[in-house]
Amino acid sequence: MTTPRVVFAGAGPRAAMLLERLLARLGERERLDVVLVDPHPAGGGRIWRHAQSPLLKLNSMARDVTVFTDDSCRIDGPVEPGPSLIRWAELWRDGALPDVELDASVVDEARALRGDGFPTRRLHSHYLDWFLRRTIASAPEGVDVSVRRGLVTTVQDDADGTHVVALDDGTQIAADVVVYALGHNGRRPDDASQALVDASSDAGLVYVPPSFTADADLDVLEAGADVVVRGMGLAAVDLVVLLTEGRGGRFIREEDGALRYAASGREPHLHIGSRRGVPYRSKVSSAIRGEAPVREVLTPEAIADLLARPAALDFARDAWPLIASELLHGHYRELFTGYPERVRGTWPEFRETLRSHAWDDPDLLAGIADVVPDPRDRFDVQSLDTPLAGEDFPSAEALHHRVYAHIREDLALRTSPDHSAAQGVFVAALLSFVALAEVPADRWNARSRAVSLQTRWQTFFSYVASGPPAHRLEELLALADAGIVRFLGHDAAVRVEPGRGFVASSPHAPGEIVAPALVDAWLPAPSAAESDNPALRELAEETGTELHVADETFSGSLGRIVTDVEGRIVRPDGTAHATLFGIGPFTSGTDGGAFTRPDADSLSLRVTDRIAGALAVALGVGAPVAVG
Repeated sequence: MTTPRVVFAGAGPRAAMLLERLLARLGERERLDVVLVDPHPAGGGRIWRHAQSPLLKLNSMARDVTVFTDDSCRIDGPVEPGPSLIRWAELWRDGALPDVELDASVVDEARALRGDGFPTRRLHSHYLDWFLRRTIASAPEGVDVSVRRGLVTTVQDDADGTHVVALDDGTQIAADVVVYALGHNGRRPDDASQALVDASSDAGLVYVPPSFTADADLDVLEAGADVVVRGMGLAAVDLVVLLTEGRGGRFIREEDGALRYAASGREPHLHIGSRRGVPYRSKVSSAIRGEAPVREVLTPEAIADLLARPAALDFARDAWPLIASELLHGHYRELFTGYPERVRGTWPEFRETLRSHAWDDPDLLAGIADVVPDPRDRFDVQSLDTPLAGEDFPSAEALHHRVYAHIREDLALRTSPDHSAAQGVFVAALLSFVALAEVPADRWNARSRAVSLQTRWQTFFSYVASGPPAHRLEELLALADAGIVRFLGHDAAVRVEPGRGFVASSPHAPGEIVAPALVDAWLPAPSAAESDNPALRELAEETGTELHVADETFSGSLGRIVTDVEGRIVRPDGTAHATLFGIGPFTSGTDGGAFTRPDADSLSLRVTDRIAGALAVALGVGAPVAVG
């Protein structure tokens, strides 16, 4: 009997988690050959590899990171629990993990790590490496799992119906099934970026286009030079870290608790702006005091009502009002039930007020003022989303100080144990994200799929719920105090003026900044056809197809490879390959992330387990399962 073989193109966290779900289904007498191929270290892959700056961190607390299933998971495959990142570190400290050898650069960190700490990517790479090694060791005796360092360049059909997987070193591997687990990829510059590349080259300027910050060439940004930075999300936070502390600067905690930055003299001067004009909201460190969070608005019944509508769903019309209302419920449930002394009335009474008003009804805002005396306890979704909207300033200095004050106030509200209503908003956003994932992609109109869900909703969610650790924003304020960082504010625009440089300005304050360098601090937009990964380009051009949506609201490509609900690659003719699978952010399928929170009925693990079930069927191993 021939042993079936599956080749994984990619061996990062998603591949490791999918492999674990596949092996969990196998009996002791199963036979299977698994080959994992990746040019980067298996387990961590490109994004979480050890070989990057020790200053770069996760934006998740150690207690909120796991790659294991648990009893909360609604999955068809068996639950195989394991330690979260913080529990793994605790086990290592207790000497209970003899197969974990940490390198010297992370030993002290692992010894001191707490559940509410933010681990470095280097330490996380050890966790992911251990998880993959543990997974491989769990394979039944008849299952062989091997790892090859290399890049998959092409996957071609063989005459016998199998596949030939070619690597960049000339190696060819025969496979019955291929899984594309390619993770995040770079791409050729889009039209806007290419225009800036050309213009900056002609003018003798420096332009750093959208990229993975850890991989960008930042040496081109000279010490003392003015640099305009567009973007204030996580990529911008990493950029600031690498250009300041990464160049020898130090943050010093004064006796009065204030944070001060001691410059090295090697830093550039960073002028930072974005559409919102403010950074992503910091991670919330407070704990829920009141009633346990629940879905009040985006309930299963509400999702069923959306799905029962005959017309295509529109995000702005059909979903956003529900999300905004859910956020209001999250904030005020925690405020009324956790701090009854700070409100007038009871939560059941105020919940009826929320239910009887639209989220943006002026009468609701007036009613909130009547029952919530302290303005710091009040919550308005629009102000959360666009805190500087409608504000103009007499000078660039005034605008800078307004952004500075916003960051300081936001830090106070999101880190104080007495303002846990911010935690209620965070949980409500997370529950809303999971709830909307229950809506099949093809139920949305084209504009929602191409713009609203991918840009409006994903960006808003990241801004509210997936921001940096609080200490990163405290460092940003210290850098502003030191004159290293200046805030350009909202709606900042940049143009190239030959003979002058990059000229940045805001329509909300007079003045402009002229700089010899510009950095676009965000990830490249997805495009399989323009990817720097040859296997992904092949999928877009030959084997599969990029997702294209079109109706009266929008027409265009989403840049992702079409997959069905079980992860199969869909051919250009609309049929699904029986033996080619895709998982991750480059696919059209639901993407729950590379890892997840414990005890949260993880979306990523549900997706991964479902694909693992279909993969097992394709390989003729394990037990078939129904699509859940």
